[in-house]
Amino acid sequence: MNYVLEIKNLTKKFGNFTAVDSVSFNVEDGGFFSILGGSGCGKTTLLRMISGFEEETAGDLLIRGESMKGIPPERRPVNIVFQNLALFPMMNVEKNVAFGLQRQRLPKSEVQSRVNEMLERVGLVGFEKKKVTELSGGQRQRVAIARSLVLKPEILLLDEPLGALDRKLREHMKVELKVLQKEIGTTFIYITHDQSEALVMSDTVAVMNEGRFEQIDTPKCLYKNPETSFVAGFVGESNEFDISSYVNGKLTTSKGCILAKQKLDFQPKKLFIRPEAFILNPAADLSGIERIEMQVKSILFDGSNTKIAAIIKSGHQEVLISLPQNAQFEDLREGDDIQVGVHQDDLKCYKD
Repeated sequence: MNYVLEIKNLTKKFGNFTAVDSVSFNVEDGGFFSILGGSGCGKTTLLRMISGFEEETAGDLLIRGESMKGIPPERRPVNIVFQNLALFPMMNVEKNVAFGLQRQRLPKSEVQSRVNEMLERVGLVGFEKKKVTELSGGQRQRVAIARSLVLKPEILLLDEPLGALDRKLREHMKVELKVLQKEIGTTFIYITHDQSEALVMSDTVAVMNEGRFEQIDTPKCLYKNPETSFVAGFVGESNEFDISSYVNGKLTTSKGCILAKQKLDFQPKKLFIRPEAFILNPAADLSGIERIEMQVKSILFDGSNTKIAAIIKSGHQEVLISLPQNAQFEDLREGDDIQVGVHQDDLKCYKD
């Protein structure tokens, strides 16, 4: 396997506080690797160690097989795009992109050639003479990326770069960034707290919690097969249940709901069920289905999705149910009794 970045037991302590706790992972050349986690989990500290702005307490990181110990930021083959973009407002687009190349004292002809090529690749031809203050948020985002990529880094680090954009533009930029990364082929390491960004854009996602990685996997595997209760609760929507007992293949929740779950070789403490795993009015001949009597509390319609907030009758626990787009629910009313099915394989159980 061709790895552009290798992280080996990397640790960072601030006094008695461990921000990054013996993290190890590899990033494939040309991949889109995201680090997903909440505020304070250590993801930005990890990025700062990769870039050289923070010195590791222990461990090592290698780029193209070369240890970066003691290598200052300006000598590392990486570049960073920050959330605030840090563009020069007094300069036009062309000069912003050329800035780093000019500091390297490259010939003017080479600077111009590389700037022109990069502006074409990020779709900014015709904007060369515009000041960045005249651009839209998405266009400024592309200028920041072009300014970093024109220096030909081995790795482009992106620290929550879409955080300052409005929702509609953020959705658009997710697609643009994914396409741009594939076209250019530079390795992206993307830091975010937004699970949608990580799942949509990435080849691989590492979920970080309290300085450690809970799981490193493809977006689909993270969502379908979370390895820990933290990942199950953090990635995507889930209905969470506390389990009070597991006897003879039966799970009993803390609120008294009983569900069948076979072949567990441990005593579970947590159960998660995705909203879309529920089947409204399951057919009688479906096998492996646990049937649950519920009452509709409310119907939630946002234009593209319909969800039901329902109460499990046996345990008085509220759950969220996602309905497929072609589901017939026009006759459904608040207070209606419904039968809901869920396959045993969709009951995700965890020790803690």
